[in-house]
Amino acid sequence: MSGIEVITFGCRLNTYESEVMKAQAEKAGLNNAVLVNTCAVTGEAVRQARQAIRRARRDNPHARIIVTGCAAQTEKQTFAAMAEVDAVLGNEEKLTSASYRGLPDFGVSAEEKLRVNDIMSVKATAPQMVRHIDGHVRAFIQVQNGCDHRCTFCIIPYGRGNSRSVPMGAVVDQARNLVDGGYREIVLTGVDATSYGGDLPGAPTLGLLAKTLLKQIPDIRRLRLSSIDSIEADAHLMDLIADEPRFMPHLHLSLQHGDDMILKRMKRRHLRADALRFIEDARRLRPEMSFGADMIAGFPTETEEMFENAVRLAEEAGIAHLHVFPYSPRPGTPAARMPQLDRSLVKDRAARLRATGHRLHQSHLDGMIGTRQWLLVENNGLAHTENFTLVAAPGLRPGELVPVTITGHNGKHLDMQLTAAAAA
Repeated sequence: MSGIEVITFGCRLNTYESEVMKAQAEKAGLNNAVLVNTCAVTGEAVRQARQAIRRARRDNPHARIIVTGCAAQTEKQTFAAMAEVDAVLGNEEKLTSASYRGLPDFGVSAEEKLRVNDIMSVKATAPQMVRHIDGHVRAFIQVQNGCDHRCTFCIIPYGRGNSRSVPMGAVVDQARNLVDGGYREIVLTGVDATSYGGDLPGAPTLGLLAKTLLKQIPDIRRLRLSSIDSIEADAHLMDLIADEPRFMPHLHLSLQHGDDMILKRMKRRHLRADALRFIEDARRLRPEMSFGADMIAGFPTETEEMFENAVRLAEEAGIAHLHVFPYSPRPGTPAARMPQLDRSLVKDRAARLRATGHRLHQSHLDGMIGTRQWLLVENNGLAHTENFTLVAAPGLRPGELVPVTITGHNGKHLDMQLTAAAAA
């Protein structure tokens, strides 16, 4: 091969950072290389990264393979010990061109491969300017990194460090740059995005940042947030939900469970009533609002009654896009030392929760039939409505914003008919 190939796992923040990595590696003069940007959320994510590394070596026997990302930060020795890997970079190092210069030669020891610092020592997130998000018609912007909370199941703070925010002016400059490049939709991303601003002068909030972007850049057609912690939602965010049509009516919530005892054992900062109250308030302000959510099935000590509370929360909240994770013990986290459930029971409960999510999604699709929507057309023959529902959009140009009427669905995505104005 020639050039640089990037393989990305995990979140939208990783997608954004992969663009930065590639630009920095090219700036350093790196060539004939594969950069693997890993995720550490679950053991399965780490397994998939190791599998991808082995496949990359088979496909590119003479390329340098550089592994980075959250799993490389938290399990650096695991990746350094792989014969296929030439270098391991930490989450901070992956974003600077100096890290890609003078890489160790093939066949060096595991210790010589490592360029991973103490992520907890990182106190600021440097603004990064990108002009393009490869393969995406929506542009992601990093506004925050790291997390100050210590949920008992989560390894990510040890891969990302403590919370730190990108200054508001730098976010505005990045957004203006991407909009000038033709992007119609901006997505604000972070590890704990709703903690945005707590470390900045004046402590601006995520809602205030979003308001400022929409005010200062009128050409932003659609603005989204990636994932939020509803307990941290501020008054500015609620104002946007109520009054700003360019703020999209979809929020993805980090719920994790629906039983109060499990939420406490997870060290979450909300209870089920808090989550339901936020969803009710948001829907009252914007009736067309849809919600996605992350939920974990099979957390240690979870009884059948506790699991059913999680199912009922999804149902009561009407979660349209439910992302279910079977609990995966992450070494070094408190939950990994709690009494574990049998893996077959964890898998069974995850399957049952996914079945609930499927049923709720079908109901959501049914409710969309007959409505008029604006679609942003993707690169794969599909599109997203404003409330982030998939629609089949064959023959439409990627990046277009198109008005349509929803005519039906196939259980996975909506079908549509162009409006007369669009057809003309």
